[in-house]
Amino acid sequence: MIAEIVVSVLVVVGGFFGLVGSYGLVKLPDPMTRLHAPTKSATLGVGAVLIASLIWFPARHGVLTWHELLITLFLFLTAPVTGYFIAKAHMHLGWSRDELPRPAPGKDWATFCDPDKESLVDRRAGE
Repeated sequence: MIAEIVVSVLVVVGGFFGLVGSYGLVKLPDPMTRLHAPTKSATLGVGAVLIASLIWFPARHGVLTWHELLITLFLFLTAPVTGYFIAKAHMHLGWSRDELPRPAPGKDWATFCDPDKESLVDRRAGE
């Protein structure tokens, strides 16, 4: 009985976050704000549904499966990386170097660095 209530709450919470993420993806004004809707709220929604599934099968059938846990971990690890790559692509397609704020005195955005300049990776490889 308690497991069914917990699973029901998690499914409703997951549906709510999925709805909020979908609404934000459609209604937010520009790509950088739209990026937060699926990477934040929709990830929480799918995560809640997967955790509900992780609870349901051992409580109902007595079988512990790790598939849902692995999918949840994979989702929480890959969603931020995907968001980062989308933001980086948007920076290249929509902004010039002069439109971005300077990161620090004497520094530059790594994504806009001159490809002919020596990078930190090149310096470490030579050591």
